[in-house]
Amino acid sequence: MARQLITPQKIRDHVKRLGEQHPPIRMDSVDFTVKEPRTLSERFGSVLDYLARVELEVDRNVLELLVLLPDVDETNRMFYADVWHPQEIQHGLILDRLQGDLGQPPAEPINDIALRVKLLAPLAHFRPIQEITRFLYFLTGASTERQAVLAYNTLSKGLDEMGEKAISQTLIGQIKQQEPGHFAFYQMSATSMVQHEVLKPWQLWLARVLREKTFGLVGTNKNDRHRKEYGSVIVGLGLEDRLESYAREIGRLETRLLWAKEKGMEFPPYMLKALRECLALYREEFAKGNLSPTAALG
Repeated sequence: MARQLITPQKIRDHVKRLGEQHPPIRMDSVDFTVKEPRTLSERFGSVLDYLARVELEVDRNVLELLVLLPDVDETNRMFYADVWHPQEIQHGLILDRLQGDLGQPPAEPINDIALRVKLLAPLAHFRPIQEITRFLYFLTGASTERQAVLAYNTLSKGLDEMGEKAISQTLIGQIKQQEPGHFAFYQMSATSMVQHEVLKPWQLWLARVLREKTFGLVGTNKNDRHRKEYGSVIVGLGLEDRLESYAREIGRLETRLLWAKEKGMEFPPYMLKALRECLALYREEFAKGNLSPTAALG
């Protein structure tokens, strides 16, 4: 558990700094020069497509938050409406512009609110339910941002190795500066809820049950097509032999806050299970001869 008490004011100050220090990336600040477009597309085409789609799905994410957290406080509203959404949507637009320059089709984000979210709407106004939902939202956000940070860091290294310095530094480099601040918000917010004992034991128990039953990797949207695409990203980034360490990275906060009583747990098993399922779906499709190792699956 964090030693320093995280207060609502500290979280609010963090959000204000994010907005002031990291405005949305300007399109004209990016150098889209690519030396070898075809080689870049073959190596990282699936990764760019997936990242662009996920970033552009923030419109749906905000709509879902309005349904699931109808009584959200001003700090959370300021974060997702004034800071996170403007930054993320610009990430998606910039990545999609790069896709177009490479001759790839545009990203196809899913921006319809999921039926399961609509079904939860009547329960969202009950305070105990909203507290659980808010906690799971913070854990999901932390896991998502860790996945993004790891993906962008690995992509940046790969681009540098290829000599594609322009987009590595001015495109991926700028995005990389903004994602850690998002993770910090979710980490602070979730940790603060635990420190202040917002959740009663039965709420924590239910949160564990729901998390284990509903966990999904970022952008998979609970469908096999997007799970296959995530599998292609795993391969594209060269992570297929490092799934356990990857699960440990994206699940560290969740292990500490949600599964603290499970001694010896390095990461929640459902995270590794989800990664293996995505990779298996991709390999199954590849074995049929339908895909090249790093081809986009869209």
